Amino acid sequence: MSQPQFQSPQPNPYQQQPGQPPMPPAHPPMQPWQQPQQQHMQQMPMQPGQPYPAYAAPLGQQPRRGHPVGAFFLGFLASVVVSVIYSVVTVATYKEQTADTALTLYVLHGLLNGAAVGAVIGLVARRSTGAHISGSFIAALGVFFGYTNAVPLIIADSQGAPGVRDMLEIDPLIPVKSWWGGQSDTEWVSLLGLAVAAGAAWGLAHVIGKRR
Repeated sequence: MSQPQFQSPQPNPYQQQPGQPPMPPAHPPMQPWQQPQQQHMQQMPMQPGQPYPAYAAPLGQQPRRGHPVGAFFLGFLASVVVSVIYSVVTVATYKEQTADTALTLYVLHGLLNGAAVGAVIGLVARRSTGAHISGSFIAALGVFFGYTNAVPLIIADSQGAPGVRDMLEIDPLIPVKSWWGGQSDTEWVSLLGLAVAAGAAWGLAHVIGKRR
């Protein structure tokens, strides 16, 4: 009786051989229910109104907003500076000024004050209509106070501190009455200075702000 012949066992490809490192697990196959979902996501177009990535919008098309509050204060500061310069020039030259020279200087002050305020308002506030209107009032007030502040300084220069004290005791409204015209019938010039200042401020602020 012949002895049974034993055959060597066939290597099992799914069985780890001794002495070999463990095989990394293979990626699980895609499940059938996942494929239609991915295909649907790839084929689905972007609907209107969906948010776009931040890098999609070019930087040049971002809206540029002004700063009306900051424009108001900067315009007020510009008006004060121009008014102070006008008051100092008036006090320094009032002895040599004629009536026509004084009126011309007053209207020129209105133009310069309005231009300074309008330029600042237009650059800072850009297209803010409210800031443009406020600039008109600021320029007009700057013209008014520039003239009325020069009157006490002229009195102090000609009569000293006692003259200013007498003015305050007799009639504190002398600077306002002098601005309105007094006995020279120049009320229209007073209003013209305010109108020039307001118009220059609003017009220049509108033109500059529209281009920003």
